[in-house]
Amino acid sequence: MSGISIKKEIFRRIAESKLLHTFLSNPTPSWMVLAVDLLIIALSCLITYSFNPVTRGAYVGFMQWPFTHAAIIFIVYALMSQVVKAHRFIVRLSVVEDMYRIVLYTISASAILAAAALITKWISGTPYFSIWNVFIIGVFSFTLMMITRLVIKYIYRVLAAPDESRKRVIMLGSAVNSFFFASALKSEVDGRFNPVALLSLTDKTINNTVSGIPIIKYDKDTIADVFAKYNCNTLLFLSTQLELMRQEAADEFLKHNIHLLMLNQVEEFDAGNASGANLSTHVRDIAIEDLLGREPIRSDKTDVRNAIHNQVVMITGAAGSIGSEIVSQVAALGAGEIVLLDQAETPMHDMQLRMEAEYPDIKIHLFVGDVVNRERMEQAFRLYHPRYVYHAAAYKHVPMMERNPSEAVLTNVFGTKNLADLAVKYGVEKFVMISTDKAVNPTNVMGASKRIAEIYVQSLFFHLRAHSDRPSTRFITTRFGNVLGSNGSVIPLFRKQIEKGGPVTVTHRDIIRYFMTIPEACSLVLQAGCMGSGGEIFIFDMGQPIKIYDLATRMISLSGLTAGKDIQIIETGLRPGEKLYEELLNDRERTIATHHNKIMIAKVRTYDYADVLTHINRLHDVTHTCNYHDIVAEMKHIVPEYISQNSQWAKIDKEISHEASDANEVLLETTASR
Repeated sequence: MSGISIKKEIFRRIAESKLLHTFLSNPTPSWMVLAVDLLIIALSCLITYSFNPVTRGAYVGFMQWPFTHAAIIFIVYALMSQVVKAHRFIVRLSVVEDMYRIVLYTISASAILAAAALITKWISGTPYFSIWNVFIIGVFSFTLMMITRLVIKYIYRVLAAPDESRKRVIMLGSAVNSFFFASALKSEVDGRFNPVALLSLTDKTINNTVSGIPIIKYDKDTIADVFAKYNCNTLLFLSTQLELMRQEAADEFLKHNIHLLMLNQVEEFDAGNASGANLSTHVRDIAIEDLLGREPIRSDKTDVRNAIHNQVVMITGAAGSIGSEIVSQVAALGAGEIVLLDQAETPMHDMQLRMEAEYPDIKIHLFVGDVVNRERMEQAFRLYHPRYVYHAAAYKHVPMMERNPSEAVLTNVFGTKNLADLAVKYGVEKFVMISTDKAVNPTNVMGASKRIAEIYVQSLFFHLRAHSDRPSTRFITTRFGNVLGSNGSVIPLFRKQIEKGGPVTVTHRDIIRYFMTIPEACSLVLQAGCMGSGGEIFIFDMGQPIKIYDLATRMISLSGLTAGKDIQIIETGLRPGEKLYEELLNDRERTIATHHNKIMIAKVRTYDYADVLTHINRLHDVTHTCNYHDIVAEMKHIVPEYISQNSQWAKIDKEISHEASDANEVLLETTASR
């Protein structure tokens, strides 16, 4: 057998060793790295004091070697190792951080020892340490530490070389971070990815190779050929590059059927952090929510935290998408007690288990009940006396409420009225109602019901302020559009349709909607609730509207399929009450800026409480008759701008129009007779 064959056989057997697999699969323990570093320090001292010509003549014989000096130097380095923590990184993965930490480690220790030498010389006239020795020890230590780490990296790279079963990927970017993660993924044991190239967005680094990984230039016209050349169909990018992908870059890759993977932000590779040991676990498919989202809106939550800290907070609709996120954020901000109010049994049970596990120090009260049940709601207020109420309970599905207007009115209008009246009765400080963009120029029952609820709480506040000397409950309304991934939203529906092989259904090719992430929306709700003094309707900056047809196309592409070829997109027609676009403001309304650039106050028409109450009572009476025609007609009288679209209730608009025409004719005839 030739020497080369013997060498290959040895490496094969080593690679198949279970002991080696265990060694490669786990990060080197930090105590072991520290022990090696300290051994290097001791060795550096020994070499310096034994062979340095400056000290060799001053000491004769091994027994006269300056152990005291070496011991002090060793102790200083040992102490500085705990400060700088150069041993706390996974050696096989760290690159730049290694050098930075070791430089800092040796320079800081050397500086301390040199300072001690200068001080002793200034005091006694003779330095306790030779600055030359300190310098030599620092150089030896740095060199040996770096050599040790480089040897370990080389061993890992040779023994853990990626095999053909790994997925070939091209990593976006050629900066240090991209190279660092590409190198780390390549050297992983049992890793899932083999980075074969870096895709540079600039001309500065192209045609170079870093640690065997070539750097190639990004060109949207030739990108398909580049991926074909490297026998690869997947792009891996960092979460810090997400904004770039949102700016149409993702569409360029998806157009060529290139699969997108994202490496989530990873904290520094600390040997004490087990999650850092396997970088592949941080890689995931990019979701449509990633591309639709924006840079997170940064809000200073100090005011919110100060307001709700140790307070009793009630959240209605607590098991829903918005309500559950408000619960989490309120808990994280230090509420003393949280009352979870909802009628959904199983989701409430699941939420209780999660809250007890994540926030064991907060009192969580589960209160199952329907907001329409006035007696049950009063029991909740009497038991817990909340200081803040966030009202998220509502029926929200447009087509369903179009067919069941009585339920929309009972829950969205009278459920809100019950809670608002009880908030006043039990001295709630702030009542924050969560509304919708569909309340602006409503075209459906759901939107109109939310607008009536807005009108009631706003008129109630102004009435109380005008007729009472005492501070009244401050009622605040927040409006925003669709939230990404909420229960029943279009994104989970499209995802299910794609998983089943299609078709994907959209109601109209030109329909557009505003979108916001759930955490982002809830954060703004809390912020607006804190800044509101009462009677305001806050609207949020929802960014640019998104065409639902384009959304469906992108989701199909993200699944590695082609719209119109692998999965069809079918237009089903606008649903009852649905309109092509949503608004956040009525045409006659204006906005007032606030100190938060993403939150504005809508300058809306105000209503007299007595008139509102008269109409509300009339609506209450007709609602219990279950005469849908009369219910919707009364809603239109309360909200004149409510004009039905693509709905059976459009006939009522014609009736109201005829009534108005007849009234005008009567008025004209009366005037003429006079």
